[in-house]
Amino acid sequence: MSVRRVMGIETEYGIAVPGDPHANPVVTSGDVVTAYARAHGLRAAHGAWDYSDEHPLIDARGFELPRQRAHESQLTDVEDPTLANVVLVNGARLYVDHAHPEYSSPEVTTPRDAVVWDRAGVLVMREAVGRLAERPPGINLYKNNTDGKGSSYGTHENYLVTRSTPFERIVSGLTPFFLARQVLCGSGRVGIGQESEHPGYQISSRSDFFEATVGLETTFKRPIINTRDEPHTDPDVWRRLHVIIGDATQADVANLVKVGSTSLVLRLIEADAIDRDLEVLHPVQALKVLSHDPTLQASVRLRDGRDLTAVQILTEYLEMVTAFVEREGSDPETDEVLAHWERLLELLSGDPMDAVADIDWVAKLALLERYRERDSLSWDDPRLTAIDIQFSDVRADKGIFHKLETAGRITRLTTDQEVAAAVRTPPEGTRAWLRGRAVELFGEDIVSASWDSLVVRLPRSGRVTRVSLTDPLGSDRSRTEALLSKGDLEDLVTDLGA
Repeated sequence: MSVRRVMGIETEYGIAVPGDPHANPVVTSGDVVTAYARAHGLRAAHGAWDYSDEHPLIDARGFELPRQRAHESQLTDVEDPTLANVVLVNGARLYVDHAHPEYSSPEVTTPRDAVVWDRAGVLVMREAVGRLAERPPGINLYKNNTDGKGSSYGTHENYLVTRSTPFERIVSGLTPFFLARQVLCGSGRVGIGQESEHPGYQISSRSDFFEATVGLETTFKRPIINTRDEPHTDPDVWRRLHVIIGDATQADVANLVKVGSTSLVLRLIEADAIDRDLEVLHPVQALKVLSHDPTLQASVRLRDGRDLTAVQILTEYLEMVTAFVEREGSDPETDEVLAHWERLLELLSGDPMDAVADIDWVAKLALLERYRERDSLSWDDPRLTAIDIQFSDVRADKGIFHKLETAGRITRLTTDQEVAAAVRTPPEGTRAWLRGRAVELFGEDIVSASWDSLVVRLPRSGRVTRVSLTDPLGSDRSRTEALLSKGDLEDLVTDLGA
């Protein structure tokens, strides 16, 4: 059993213009993308996105939503030429999505790499903020998921799952896990309710915004299990599980366990190895009940009549994964995830505050409680909301999380050097290597790109051709570095068989 699979994280960043509170968020988000792209010689025409293979209305339950019935936010295959959209040299996508700047990381194959290239996105956004600060009013960005006033924006995960795995099994196997997973990787939020209409503190910044168990939507009637069936690879072999129920996790340990534990549970589901009934009654309500209780004492009712806490549900999943690993074998990446997963559950089963160095919502709560005690603040005090927002500021000298991490109060699994390298270099083990290196080496001749294609203009003939990258593991460094080293785009395209 291995935690390895093709995966990635995409994050829409919160945006604010302190000097102009009425600024258009679409325009300002475009400024973020453009500022970074121009600084690195990436013009929109050189990194435009290829939408030809995108089909966002195909539903994993076996049908396609008619376009006339789709909400405009679901039509992600329609190009808006007014919106900034570039492919970066590390294979990531930087663009404007629903009035937010979004960094979609390149495909990776391990949870640790997912953490590294997700953190690279913070450096990208931090640089854009710094460049925009040079011309007032400037823009601030936040790695969070809500503005505390009723708006929510996503941090999504993506995992390739075998097509032969029945989708119904994915729904039943993942739903209880996702309800409970927030205690490991929630980012915490001041306020209860979508508009923070009730005072208090909760574990997840996103849980109050979910209204359905299963569905195709992502920006309204948000479902716990999203059914978009758009694999960006061979659809006969793979499906891409598009996970929208997650927070913008900053702590390395929490982020590693978030994607790592999910990959392992998916491995159980693929092997039909979920050997106990963990179905939760009223999952949408249960999601909120668990999020609203930072003491972790709240329980939810299962179909079999048991009442379990989030930690107890996650312990059951960990037991199943551990038993499977003992039967099937393991690898170092899997062992690392399991060690942190088990350790976090041990901490949370005692005093949750013992996980202050590893989990975002605990670190944030500990900080807020110190302010509450020092200044006798109630949970509806606006100063606490301001601290909540500042916790996720991407600037190293302003973001509270980054200050805590620099002070050694947050466990670090990655290094500054490897994260900085991930800004400039694509992952070696996936097609992101070819995508990113092609943009860097042949930017003038890259017409557009996507997860599974490159559209290039051949410099000698002037012919435009499309290079398929259907296999996410087929254009990695080992297969393409020698071709790229020739420095000739026409030879590269010929060698790739396009």
